[in-house]
Amino acid sequence: MKVLGFNHLSVGAKDLEASMRFYKEVLGLEPIPTYNFGFKTRYLRCGDLQLHIFELQDHIPVYQHFAIDVDDFHTVYERAKALGALDSTAFRNCVNELPDGCVQMYLRDPAGNLIEVDWPDVNTLDRSKIPEMKLLSEFAAQDAEGFRASLYLDRPHMKPNRTGRGR
Repeated sequence: MKVLGFNHLSVGAKDLEASMRFYKEVLGLEPIPTYNFGFKTRYLRCGDLQLHIFELQDHIPVYQHFAIDVDDFHTVYERAKALGALDSTAFRNCVNELPDGCVQMYLRDPAGNLIEVDWPDVNTLDRSKIPEMKLLSEFAAQDAEGFRASLYLDRPHMKPNRTGRGR
């Protein structure tokens, strides 16, 4: 037996409609048919997977998050910044360049859920449009394992140079 992959992720919402607007307007997720569980729930398409939003009284964790890939990092950044959704409380900075050249951006939805938006190659971004972007090594020294790490397992060709920046 082995796990085949993720099917969906669910997050809590304090206000289901506010959360739905956020995920549609900032990330472009599409509402899809949803089962009735007897409480407020909505499903959204996230690529080939699903995000389920539940309006419940659950406590929202500070560090737990889910990560997504997008096709336009700059647009998500601009929309999130305009809404004040960029978050630097959990991981010290809201946009980080990782040693292999990947980029992570952290957002909070209206319920306080943490979302990580990933981008595979910093060299395809306009750094001047993302003033918050900093090297992860400014916050945490990287050891040999950290320099070998990547969010993208299919990228063995991306090797960091000694400064911690990808090629």
